[in-house]
Amino acid sequence: MRAHYRALASLGLLVAFGCTVVGTPTQRPAPRVEVGPVPDAQPGGAIRDVTLNPVRRFDEVRAVWVVRFTMTSAAAVREMVAKADEAGINTLIVQVRGRADAFYSSALEPRGESMREADPFDPLQLVIDEGHARGMAVHAWVNTHLVWGPAALPTSQDHIVNAHPDWLSVPRELGRELAPVDPFDERFVGRLIQYARDNPGTVEGVYTSPSHPEVQNRVHAVWMDLADRYDLDGIHFDYIRFPSARYDYSVGALERFRFWLRNQVDGPRFAELDGAYTDDLYAFVEGEPAQWDAFRREQVTRLVARIQADIKARKPRLVVSAAVIADPDLAYGDRFQDWQGWLRDGLIDVAVPMAYTPDTERFEALVQAARSAAPAPDRVWAGIGAYMNTPENTLEMIDIARARGAGGIVLFSYDWVVGEGQGDPANPLLSRIGRARFSR
Repeated sequence: MRAHYRALASLGLLVAFGCTVVGTPTQRPAPRVEVGPVPDAQPGGAIRDVTLNPVRRFDEVRAVWVVRFTMTSAAAVREMVAKADEAGINTLIVQVRGRADAFYSSALEPRGESMREADPFDPLQLVIDEGHARGMAVHAWVNTHLVWGPAALPTSQDHIVNAHPDWLSVPRELGRELAPVDPFDERFVGRLIQYARDNPGTVEGVYTSPSHPEVQNRVHAVWMDLADRYDLDGIHFDYIRFPSARYDYSVGALERFRFWLRNQVDGPRFAELDGAYTDDLYAFVEGEPAQWDAFRREQVTRLVARIQADIKARKPRLVVSAAVIADPDLAYGDRFQDWQGWLRDGLIDVAVPMAYTPDTERFEALVQAARSAAPAPDRVWAGIGAYMNTPENTLEMIDIARARGAGGIVLFSYDWVVGEGQGDPANPLLSRIGRARFSR
């Protein structure tokens, strides 16, 4: 085993905070830390006062998530905005980064493969033009760590999966197997994609490593680019989390945890674990599981805090929101997404719990949990999974969200309520919701 990890080190894998470390397992240089500080939370866990002052304010936010496949042509965009407006929707949350690709004009990431119109068509700009002309707010929806599905590789060589496979997250089951494999070897990404195919119930595809500084830098750059170049009302985090507690067991993440742990345990304990690490790649994470969880949680929060601070410095009225795992215990303990803390500390303006369930009682409990964590009604918009509900249940959930004091509702998704879920083509679900609950 010792020889195995010597061979691993000799490959010069990325095992540090963005730098290549070469050496023997018993002489690992300390990695550089290349990420900025996390803004301090309020002392004693006090709620930080955040007063929302959006450019377009509504008594109730009535929103839809618009999946990127509706953002592929000018005709589809115009039709979407018109139908949403006719139904009484006042806020459009449009997916502009789906799988580390761009459904807007971007020099950072490749154009979405499903785009049907050539440059200079910019779907985001068209949504803004059409939506603002109707008094609607437009938020850019950015998928954070989910960067590809369980599918063939992206065609663009500039895509993260092709250009930076060393940035990708690795599940526990593959950590030891992939440790000696060069990430640029086709076997590396191939195994990650196959794992996603084999485990569709727990992972949606290929994720980036939340602790990798270049991943954080890329996501930050996307947010700043959107904020600087577009007249947006808000930007919306999605997949700002780990896929599950089974991630991230990449060599780089494990080594970054080792470095982080130096300041968390005493010298003898660190030396004990470091000795075991020579022969066991998982010595630190198995030896200090609570610290391992804290480290992973910190990586997610660090990025949220950094982005929030820089967005507010640029455009204080831009709303920073996040689609979050609705069950706060599951979010915190399994996905390392401390969204209740983010609300408390003012790191996001709005939490949108994805309370996707056909059970109205369960939905009510999830909305109540979010509302209890928020200092004001406008800090929570209830996410309704219309795709798994009857029309009657969807209408009832809107009523529940209102009764529980949510500042808005968000339907998932526009594409469902005018497509597969429309029912009678002459009476689509979106129109029924508009007439029944939005007085349209």
